[in-house]
Amino acid sequence: MGDWDMRPASVSDVEAVAELRAVVLRADLERLGRYDGQRVRQRLRDGFDPAHTWVIEVAGAFAGCVALRPAEGAHWLEHFYLAPRLQGSGIGSAVLWRLLERCDRRGILVRLNVLQGSAARRLYERHGFSVEAEDAVDVFMVRKAG
Repeated sequence: MGDWDMRPASVSDVEAVAELRAVVLRADLERLGRYDGQRVRQRLRDGFDPAHTWVIEVAGAFAGCVALRPAEGAHWLEHFYLAPRLQGSGIGSAVLWRLLERCDRRGILVRLNVLQGSAARRLYERHGFSVEAEDAVDVFMVRKAG
């Protein structure tokens, strides 16, 4: 799994996160006929909130990010991107477990959405998320505190 850690994000992380988002989502968005490199980066910039975001580092270097945004009655897991070379290494599961453990201790419901056909859906299902609703593009999932 490697030497990884999470640190609070800062405003200066936005471009690295926007670029990673474009790389990670490209195949799924192209498959869905919705990829626009400029738009995918700008949507991240527009919604980036460092107050609720962590940067994932492996061996001290930027490797990904994840956000857990408080909302009415739940927290939204958002912007969970890991460098492609690290996907499948167990780091994503470890990061997700760490965040979900915090939510479980506080009895917080967690919601997220994932693109239709994304391999990430299996990760979320393994961690107790179930489908709440879906449309042609997104699958909306929820996990009750365990």
